[in-house]
Amino acid sequence: MKKAGVVILAIFALISAAVAGYFFYLSRLARQELTALNNEKIELTARVQSLTANVAELSKQLADTLARSSQEKEAEIQRLNSAHEALVQELQAEIDNKEIQITQLADRLSVSMVDKILFPSGEADISPAGLKILGRVGNIIKNVQDKIIRVEGHTDNVPIHPRLQKQFPTNWELSTARANNVVRFLQEKVGMDPSRLQAVGLSEYHPLASNETVAGRSQNRRIEIALLPMATAPVAAQK
Repeated sequence: MKKAGVVILAIFALISAAVAGYFFYLSRLARQELTALNNEKIELTARVQSLTANVAELSKQLADTLARSSQEKEAEIQRLNSAHEALVQELQAEIDNKEIQITQLADRLSVSMVDKILFPSGEADISPAGLKILGRVGNIIKNVQDKIIRVEGHTDNVPIHPRLQKQFPTNWELSTARANNVVRFLQEKVGMDPSRLQAVGLSEYHPLASNETVAGRSQNRRIEIALLPMATAPVAAQK
């Protein structure tokens, strides 16, 4: 009986030691996991701080870029305002006679000239008087260096006279030839950078007024010189 008690006590001691060892193992494992979690927390905190600093720097760079862009845009519009005022002052007589119309919308400026002050009827060669007017216009707009100069030729919807159809089969050819001749003059005589110049013939399909009246057709036969932001131009024109 005494021996049985000793055996039971020994077994109990072994079980207690095993349980204690198991709990010690669990405690040690828990401490290791806690240490790992603390290390991970420290690493994540450092990454968050680094990302926060990066976001702050990028925000500052964006704010600086937007401020510079805003200042550049304001300067661009101011230069265009100056060109607008100079054109109005130079061409006041033609504006009063409704031969020229000058319009500005933010960073875009347009000079619209009725065809009769530039070309003889049905022709694409610029008249001597037209050359003088284009020279006055060109000498002002060539100083606006941050713009594409787009020259558009427009006509009314009256078909080309049979005697001219060999040279200009339709209004497409006439409007294009007129735009091309204006562009060549601006390059060769005014000295404008050809990489900024565009010539476009738009025929009769962008009228300003009704073609049902003489006055309306007169408005529609025109050359428009538009100063456009560089970003709106085709890639080829920006090379």
